[in-house]
Amino acid sequence: MGKFHEDAQSLLEKVGGKDNIAAVSHCSTRMRFVLNDPAKADTAAIEKIPAVKGTFTNAGQFQVIIGNEVAQFYNDFSAISGVEGVSKEQGKAAAKQNLNPVQRAISVLAEIFTPLIPALVIGGLILGFRNVLEGIPFGFLDGQKIVEVSQFWSGVNSFLWLIGEAIFQFLPVGITWSITKKMGTTQILGIVLGITLVSPQLLNAYDVASTAAADINFWDFGFAHVNMIGYQAQVIPAMLAGFLLAYLEIFFRKIIPQAVSMIFVPLFALVPTVLAAHVVLGPVGWTIGSWISDIVNAGLTSSLNWLFGAVFGFLYAPLVITGLHHMTNAIDLQLIADFQATNLWPMIALSNIAQGSAVLAVVFMHRGNKEEEQVSIPAMISCYLGVTEPAMFGINLKYVYPFIAGMIGSAGAGLFATLFSVKAVSIGVGGLPGILSIVPEYYVPFLGAMLIAVIVPLILTYIFRTKGIFNKLDPVDEATGELYVEETSI
Repeated sequence: MGKFHEDAQSLLEKVGGKDNIAAVSHCSTRMRFVLNDPAKADTAAIEKIPAVKGTFTNAGQFQVIIGNEVAQFYNDFSAISGVEGVSKEQGKAAAKQNLNPVQRAISVLAEIFTPLIPALVIGGLILGFRNVLEGIPFGFLDGQKIVEVSQFWSGVNSFLWLIGEAIFQFLPVGITWSITKKMGTTQILGIVLGITLVSPQLLNAYDVASTAAADINFWDFGFAHVNMIGYQAQVIPAMLAGFLLAYLEIFFRKIIPQAVSMIFVPLFALVPTVLAAHVVLGPVGWTIGSWISDIVNAGLTSSLNWLFGAVFGFLYAPLVITGLHHMTNAIDLQLIADFQATNLWPMIALSNIAQGSAVLAVVFMHRGNKEEEQVSIPAMISCYLGVTEPAMFGINLKYVYPFIAGMIGSAGAGLFATLFSVKAVSIGVGGLPGILSIVPEYYVPFLGAMLIAVIVPLILTYIFRTKGIFNKLDPVDEATGELYVEETSI
């Protein structure tokens, strides 16, 4: 009999039994269930199981937080239930049965950008470091920048742009590859398609505005001319082209005999897609992307930008819960492509900090609760480094009041940041390290916004708990002011 035999047996019963489980897998701390009928899961009873530290539902999956011993728990659960596990990818695919059309669309968007995050993070760090080298005049250097007084650092700065350019200007290659990967089609064709959007043969997208129409090269087909324009850093044109390629390949696979499919499927999928990308999809996608970035930029630079910043800061954490936050990646990247900076990313980094600070307050107030600290302390650290889901699902949403305190702190920080028009040159670096992405001239106001994102949630979390505001799961003895830790342990 395994260590978690009884708890696993209880969990099986409370999720609705074996017949209610469509798929089950686990990650580093959580059991991930796809349930045929999510309503059959008795969440309150599940959270009373000793080994369970919390539950939440995300992206169509019912997730049960176990902690570092989840692998052992999973083995005991599999032995008792007789349910064979699936991979996380298979679990995600099965989970789509529980998503509505909007959620499915957001899920697709998330699956496209998630594989790109490591590159975006390192790219953001590199651009942030280059900010320090070439963007800040230092007093101890008589007002000069580092690259102006040091040939070594000037060379380092130039070298690092090799990587930064590959990540951000050639981003369409990553997007088209990621789409073919997600759609299960030929990934090398996605890479080739992406290269055709950013080929050196084409006029760089950043140079289009400064180039006279008569000076733009074109392909002459006799009856039509097609401008040779690149789509460096453009998101929507790459997405439209990537999906067309994937669907054409899927279509031709079905109708072309397998004996010749290796020759004709790539030919009939890739060539028409590249043509369509430069004739229709690219220009249309560029226009749509420009509309989106213009609207967002107008809101962030208008006389009411403080209101926009406050509302976005307040609502960003709830967007993460729904998965809608993945849309901001595309918007941020489009803003950077059109305006060489984004006002949106600083507020996202501040929201990370605010939720992390709310968890920090919980850690302090619940100190001594060793079981909870297994979740809260790692969650707080990851939140300060830009990954908020463990903090929000594992702690803040559990108690509610820290989550709201974090939202209010994020709203105040977002308002402050937009009042000072704080901008970032890249995305990917969130939380406290997010300052590396900020345009150097806005370092000081961003530090001010960071202080708001730290202090306000800390204070409000304490006030909400002691006053019983938004607080039903964290009761306090009115006579002593002591927390009933044993009743709220997760």
